[in-house]
Amino acid sequence: MPEPQAVLAPLTRAAFVLVVTVDPGEDNAARVRSFAADLPGLVRSVGFRDLDAGLSCVAGFGSDVWPRLFSTPPPAQLHPFRALAGDRHRAPATPGDLVLHIRAGRPDLCFELATQALTALGGAVTPVDEMQGFRFFDFRDLLGFVDGTENPTGQAAAEAALIGPEDPVFAGGSYLMVQRYQHDLAAWNALSVEEQQLAIGRDKLSNVELPDEDVPPSAHRVLTSITDDSGRELAILRDNMPFGSPAAGEFGTYFIGYAKTPAVLERMLHNMVIGDPPGTYDRILDFSTAVTGCLFFVPAASLLDELADGAG
Repeated sequence: MPEPQAVLAPLTRAAFVLVVTVDPGEDNAARVRSFAADLPGLVRSVGFRDLDAGLSCVAGFGSDVWPRLFSTPPPAQLHPFRALAGDRHRAPATPGDLVLHIRAGRPDLCFELATQALTALGGAVTPVDEMQGFRFFDFRDLLGFVDGTENPTGQAAAEAALIGPEDPVFAGGSYLMVQRYQHDLAAWNALSVEEQQLAIGRDKLSNVELPDEDVPPSAHRVLTSITDDSGRELAILRDNMPFGSPAAGEFGTYFIGYAKTPAVLERMLHNMVIGDPPGTYDRILDFSTAVTGCLFFVPAASLLDELADGAG
């Protein structure tokens, strides 16, 4: 399999997600292609300041911008983010042509790489979203529960997140969905711990799953655990990050999900917003509102180099 980008990089203490749109004009498209070709060198230059911090950056591209940047046809499953609207909640689609998912053990390295990336992109892009995230205590979200417990590891992570021989042109690539969720912590914290645990499906302190017979169908754990027709569990690779500003009253979780097919990500989101069966929407959404939604394709490192150099 071709070498992937840093999709499988280990969870880090800090992250920075930058989403931009590419401005009209071939000069701007050429600037983005040049940036993509130079990105590995830029990561090395910034990361050399502390090699132990593990600085990495993943670049992904949206369906609308792909034909403007590359002559190679896009992956068959790359399409605009599909907005959802349920009886009470929705998952909106928002603009996004290029995403940079930056991770490191130090927030200053993430900040510096994002700054240098925007400098390199010059006036070719318009930033539409950014998130400076941090690990919260023992990998908990701001709702107080451990996030990403069901993440696969090792070979299972590669099988969940990376395209294999089933699509040889794009092998080593991955689909990336990002969403910004804003939390109403006052309302959430007004719940009892028992009510919160039923909404999640886990014990808050130990992170152990509650017995299935005690968990309602609207629990987050239930709705995001999906299987194929043969009963095999379908996994994604999550790297969600808390973010916020106490002074602004902003508290949230930035969802970052990788998968070898967007269908898995979309089915999980459908279950959350619409319910499975319909009407059993994710109880978390009564306290956590999605305000952005984008879908990107992350080419393998070697393919990205070819695409950026014009060979693709």
